[in-house]
Amino acid sequence: MLKSDEKYQAYIQILKEELIPAMGCTEPTALAYGAARCREILGREPERIQVKASGSIIKNVKSVIVPNTGQLKGIAAAVAAGAIAGVPDKKLEAISQITQEQKEEIKKFLETADITVEYLDDGLNLDMVITEQAGADTARVRIANYHTNIVLEEKNGKILLEKPVTGDKEEDLTDRGLLDMEGIWDFATTCDIMEVKDILDQQIACNMAIAEEGLKKSYGANIGQVMLDAYDNRSGNRAVAMAAAGSDARMNGCEMPVVINSGSGNQGITCSVPVIEYARELEAGNETLYRALILSNLITIHQKTGIGRLSAFCGAVCAGVAAGAGIAYLKGGGMKEIVHTVVNGLSIVSGMVCDGAKASCAAKIAFSVNAGLLGYEMYVRGQQFRDGDGLVTKGADNTIKNIGRLGREGMRATNEEIIKIMMS
Repeated sequence: MLKSDEKYQAYIQILKEELIPAMGCTEPTALAYGAARCREILGREPERIQVKASGSIIKNVKSVIVPNTGQLKGIAAAVAAGAIAGVPDKKLEAISQITQEQKEEIKKFLETADITVEYLDDGLNLDMVITEQAGADTARVRIANYHTNIVLEEKNGKILLEKPVTGDKEEDLTDRGLLDMEGIWDFATTCDIMEVKDILDQQIACNMAIAEEGLKKSYGANIGQVMLDAYDNRSGNRAVAMAAAGSDARMNGCEMPVVINSGSGNQGITCSVPVIEYARELEAGNETLYRALILSNLITIHQKTGIGRLSAFCGAVCAGVAAGAGIAYLKGGGMKEIVHTVVNGLSIVSGMVCDGAKASCAAKIAFSVNAGLLGYEMYVRGQQFRDGDGLVTKGADNTIKNIGRLGREGMRATNEEIIKIMMS
């Protein structure tokens, strides 16, 4: 792909927009970021905080530990951490530098402050409005459609910032509609690595570090450790176990950053760690690893574009089959192997539900990466799922489009029912 091609520059920008660092699950972290910015606008510590949040936000914050809070969970903990100790300029790392003294302040604040949470049912999957009050002063911040997209800032009734919100359109971001499998393959195999090396190096360093942490210590259900204990240390199983271990740590309070993908740390871990582990096992060179990671990251984003950032469709599925595609490339696979790995993998696990961020995400990651690996092994042995087999249709992009429709439209009612069950 030529650098003058519209897609070339767009793909670079998409990677820069999506592969960003975050500490902890991105939904509570986004709430903390919003609360920190709201406190900054208010100008002093709030006495009352009101949170209005979409169902998918509530679902993903309910059971996950908020880092740097002393193992606290939930929306109240997230906004308290942001309001007391958050640094808004750090965005999804807003609560990455909380001291022990501040942890105690957060606990005291939770005991004394008036914090209320309301379900915001306005048709958006990612929407949160945080209002903070102190005395006669009031500040309000709204984040919508993606985790750092502040669309409203207000103080004492005066609008300081306001952006239009048109459905779930991400109007400030590069057009993801430019992504397609052929373009991704062309870009990944020809691009100037130096233009994306820094963000990929950060992804390698951060995501492998938290995966190794997850194998060393006890986090959640320790799925990564179980995978290694129950099976063996072969490259395939170790790659799966490492990805699961990263999620074990991240979902259960580990205070280490992750480079995310499509707004999710779990997806960032899933589409990168297995590829990196395989590259080490195969002794692939750095350039080969970088190109495999470009493939895996962009294929993840391509799938998630149709589904949306938050859905009842588990995002680990997209990242797991994308990791399978990256591994197929490491094993010498070409365009055919890549697209059939994705289609086969999606056929195996599409429909796995997201019932919020929590310990079991690690197990879902393990199954999704295994589906990607199986998708590749099927194809190189002359086996594949074909046009007309369920959601599979001719052309990988068309199959991905079907999966997007399933995740965004078909599973909308499923998402609502999951939220009702969890809230009850």
